[in-house]
Amino acid sequence: MFPELLFLFGCIPEITKDCQDMTNASSTYLGIAVGAAIGGIISWWVYYRQKKIAEIQDLTLNRIKAYDENHEIVLKRIQDLDLRHEEILNKILEIAKKIDIVIEKQKAIESKKSSDAD
Repeated sequence: MFPELLFLFGCIPEITKDCQDMTNASSTYLGIAVGAAIGGIISWWVYYRQKKIAEIQDLTLNRIKAYDENHEIVLKRIQDLDLRHEEILNKILEIAKKIDIVIEKQKAIESKKSSDAD
């Protein structure tokens, strides 16, 4: 079947035994057919590689997106924690001031008692 198909294009000595020389037309058609086959294989290989790379890139982009979302959540929690720490620090400073006032009052009472005792 295949050699009979090639007879339409001219004499191809590599395929037929009764042929002495390959014609220019058959050489051209055979070159086109082989080139198309090789081109098809290379095109399929390039497409397959690009598809595989695109899948890997999509997976990587999805991971980056997930990390970015987690990063935003962590940053929000850190900001909330910082605000809480600031509030607690202010309350501690208020308590320290109250303690200082109580200590000063206590010293004033003690100094008044010691001056009254003299």
